[in-house]
Amino acid sequence: MRKTLPTLLAAGLAAAAFTTSTQAVAYGAGDFFTRLGVAKVAPKSDNGTLAEGTIAVDVQDDTNFAFTLGYRFHDNVGVELLAALPFEHDIKLNGQNLASTKHLPPTLTVQYYPLGGTQALVQPYLGVGVNYTRFSSEKSELGDLNLDSSWGAAGQLGVDVLIDDNWALNAAAWYIDIDTDASLDGTDLGSVRIDPWVIMGGISYRF
Repeated sequence: MRKTLPTLLAAGLAAAAFTTSTQAVAYGAGDFFTRLGVAKVAPKSDNGTLAEGTIAVDVQDDTNFAFTLGYRFHDNVGVELLAALPFEHDIKLNGQNLASTKHLPPTLTVQYYPLGGTQALVQPYLGVGVNYTRFSSEKSELGDLNLDSSWGAAGQLGVDVLIDDNWALNAAAWYIDIDTDASLDGTDLGSVRIDPWVIMGGISYRF
């Protein structure tokens, strides 16, 4: 499931690029917008090992409310900030649920809209940018767990399907590079590679 969601979204974007309508107001420069929806954070299936390879780590999925704020300063180019309520992930250590953490993943992307400035009903976009992830409320049955904050690159695919001049349906996916150094009771254990897909579906409103 972790691999099929981004694949299906990419296929939908490719098809959407050929769908246009002359009933919508031009979509482009000067637009402020927000996107609201539900997002699933799906870490990659193998998150590495700790303690010199003796502990296999598997970070589980979580779903929560997410939103974005953005601005189009050119018909084809804009910026967007992804924010959300905290996600909480169970962490399996050697196959057992022995730890958990919460995190916030604000992500800023610069976006390219190939059909910007047109009256296209379907507006696909691509984005590249940077992510900052802050971990909190770490818990472990093995001791005092700490996960360091992370900086990493991010890529994005998305599409708006316009309903009227202001409202649209939205679907988007981000791939985010998240690596964190872990310690237990003050002892360094190594690095956890989370590298999730974030899949979001909801609505968009432009001002």
